[in-house]
Amino acid sequence: MNRTNNLNQELFEDLKKALPNQISDQLFDRVSIANDASHYLLTPSLVAKPKTAQQISEIFKITQKHDFGITFRSGGTSLSGQGVTDSLLVDTRKNFKEIEVLDNGLKVRVQPGLTINRVNASLRKYGRKLGPDPASEIACTIGGVIANNSSGMACGTEFNTYKTIASLVFVLPSGTLIDSSNVDADEHLRTKEPEIYAGLLGLRKRIVEKPHLVEKIKNSYAIKNTMGYGLNSFVDFEKPIDILTHLIVGSEGTLAFIAEATFNTLPLLTKCATSLLIFDELELATKSLPALKNTDAAVIELLDVSSLKVAQREHMADAVLKNQKFKNHAGLLIEYQAETDQILDGLIDNAHQVFKDLPVKNGELTKSAAIRNELWHARKGLYAAVAGNRPSGTTALLEDISVPAKHLHNTTTELSGLLNKHRYFDSVIFGHAKDGNLHFLLNEKFHDPTSLKRYEDFTHDMIELVLSHDGSLKAEHGTGRIMAPFVKTQFGEELYQIMVDLKKLIDKRNILNPGVIINENQNIHIENLKESLPIDQEVDRCVECGYCETVCPSKDLTLTPRQRITLRRAKKDAEKNNDQELIDAIDSNYDYQGLDTCAVDGMCATACPVHINTGDLVKRLRSEQQSFASQSLATLAANKWSATTAFLSGLLTTAKNMPAPLVEIVNKTIRQISGANSVPLWNKSLPIGGKQRTSLKATNPDVVYFPSCVNSLYGQSEIQVAFLSLCEKAGLKVLIPESISDLCCGTPWSSKGLTHGYEVMALKTKKEIMKQVKRENLMVVSDATSCTQGLTQIFRETQIPIVDVLEFVDTKIMPVLKPKSKLSSLVLHPTCSGVELGINKHMNSLANLISNQVITPLDWNCCGFAGDRGLLHPELTQQATLKQAQSLQSERFVAYASSNKPCQIGLGIATGQNYVHLVELVDQLC
Repeated sequence: MNRTNNLNQELFEDLKKALPNQISDQLFDRVSIANDASHYLLTPSLVAKPKTAQQISEIFKITQKHDFGITFRSGGTSLSGQGVTDSLLVDTRKNFKEIEVLDNGLKVRVQPGLTINRVNASLRKYGRKLGPDPASEIACTIGGVIANNSSGMACGTEFNTYKTIASLVFVLPSGTLIDSSNVDADEHLRTKEPEIYAGLLGLRKRIVEKPHLVEKIKNSYAIKNTMGYGLNSFVDFEKPIDILTHLIVGSEGTLAFIAEATFNTLPLLTKCATSLLIFDELELATKSLPALKNTDAAVIELLDVSSLKVAQREHMADAVLKNQKFKNHAGLLIEYQAETDQILDGLIDNAHQVFKDLPVKNGELTKSAAIRNELWHARKGLYAAVAGNRPSGTTALLEDISVPAKHLHNTTTELSGLLNKHRYFDSVIFGHAKDGNLHFLLNEKFHDPTSLKRYEDFTHDMIELVLSHDGSLKAEHGTGRIMAPFVKTQFGEELYQIMVDLKKLIDKRNILNPGVIINENQNIHIENLKESLPIDQEVDRCVECGYCETVCPSKDLTLTPRQRITLRRAKKDAEKNNDQELIDAIDSNYDYQGLDTCAVDGMCATACPVHINTGDLVKRLRSEQQSFASQSLATLAANKWSATTAFLSGLLTTAKNMPAPLVEIVNKTIRQISGANSVPLWNKSLPIGGKQRTSLKATNPDVVYFPSCVNSLYGQSEIQVAFLSLCEKAGLKVLIPESISDLCCGTPWSSKGLTHGYEVMALKTKKEIMKQVKRENLMVVSDATSCTQGLTQIFRETQIPIVDVLEFVDTKIMPVLKPKSKLSSLVLHPTCSGVELGINKHMNSLANLISNQVITPLDWNCCGFAGDRGLLHPELTQQATLKQAQSLQSERFVAYASSNKPCQIGLGIATGQNYVHLVELVDQLC
């Protein structure tokens, strides 16, 4: 694709003055942020990261002067092309993250950079939540939710963004800032923007004076509809400030910048009952919807047979789903929600009576949270799962339509036939059946002329089908570029002209997201399409959905997993097109941004619907960069690990006993000579070195204990003392392997791409432990969660159970011991390894046994310390822990705990508090 930058230098200089150190024209920066979740790709000419609404106002004034377009980007989960541009891309994800809960949770004021999940986390303790509940809630942000009028699975049209927005703070293209919550906001708008004020009244008059237009609008928005502008604002409201506020909802960044929003919240209904109803065929499922809707179900999700088969392959699929043999079946995922068990039981009883009269294969609702999570995980990951298994070289496209519920059966049947007609045989149909909202996925080779023609023909047939059933061509995903040529077809000439006039009224110079919603180019939907070239096998399935980004510790420092992958694709494209400038730009920046500052923590895999661990790619690329000397030295260390750890421990002790300024000078000098990736940066907060691990004999032991080397390397082995003490109190006999000082989980080698050293250590550790475990099912307990994960990998093909100390103490020791007292407060830092292993529930269980108040910061994330990565590149841990550390500054707590020594050090440096292993506190209190 064309990535040239025809930039007006005067514009750039003006923007640099307004945004010092917050704007870039560098090719690497521009390409790294170009991709979003859609099937479109444009490379911005500039990337800006403003911090305030006032800076946005300045940007508007400058771009007005130079007639230069602006597009806003935050979560990058949009699917219709409204989040890409070849002009100025304004990234609002990093700096616009303030939140304030109001009226005891009845309202919440929030900036555009926070995700739905993060806002709901703040509301949870008040028993409230946001209305919009899109499937991308882990990654989509408030700015995009408002700009696209997002809805979701449960909210329907009653509780979508349009219906639950209370007020907005927004910046108009002129630079005028408006707060619609102010009592004089309408007068402020009239005074500051008289032409807009009068123009809105004029547009409203053109609508309300024509009953057929009013009727058309009411019918159009009785179903989910994100086509064009929200003309229902003119029907629902009279004051220009209210009309404009609601027009901005769903305007896809084409009318204003949303600086802040206040939402009315909904009750959080925590009592749930869920079932996946299986029908022999699609027709039986759709014809059962009227009866099911009358049961007051909160959610009814349709899955066609292809969707069921995909969900069946999902690793979290429940047993009922996994054991089915699907032919022509269809499913309805149904859920009931209530405030109390009594109300829920009434809903369940009523539903079961209805189920008896339906042609359903299984009609049992369950209250099991585990099964519910499995079912919803499979449903929410459908798009990415299907797209992730697409044929190599194809691009995924998720279409989104809605029809009145009475037309859903015919629409679904005809749509299935249409997909077959155009030879989209592997497509899936799923969606929010309760609202008549269908999604269907296509995989297409857009750069093949024959395939592109097929897609064009299908699109025109699909439009005819949807409109014949009084439907909307875009229910949830926004008009964007994909449906811009068909807005007039959807609404007719009169209403379309009102939309055109609205855009001209608010944004005379067409600087806000030009080409989106209003576009006279009838081919815009088939231009600037992505070409998905095959790349590295570890990440080739990536659909660029962006789900991984929120959990990545380097997201606000360098790159996210999505960006690490898309840059690899960009380089492949550059090689194909002999674009040496781009190749050089990527090669000169990728080492630090893509490899050095990746924590390889695997958190991206926990969020990715297709389970891609970008860290696997990074580790392989690191391995390819390792010299023969580095690999040899690492192998020597693996063979002589006891001596190596003794040497490193001695260095820490020596450094601790020397004057800090002298250590810093020597350390920085060596780093300059050897490189930041070879020599850690010493920090005065580091502990002294610890003692070597020693074995412990036991006859008929109850458990084999594997004390980690990091706990002996960094400071004294307090966790080892604590664990042995607890076992003694519980009457358990412990064996520590004879050669323990020479063993390791292998993570120090695997994380750095030191493959041969890892293989040596893994083989040695596996061999020695298997000699010790002479009794079947004898547990091996690790006392550092990252080491537990490493050992689990080494022993994955054996029958030896590897158990983290948190789980062992929670399930085997605490049932026979009781704390003698409790802490008044305790702060927890769960670990990324704990998330991946699924053991943080044991951390919470132990914490609640020993403390009256347990706090896990809402901004908790992987600390990025990653063994020694936080010492090699301290800026990674500093940025990764910034929000978490800030949230803990206003109050002092009695204790701070985690379950991994490097994490404890990283959090200690970040917060100034003493983080200890949670099991140490358990021992002290028992």
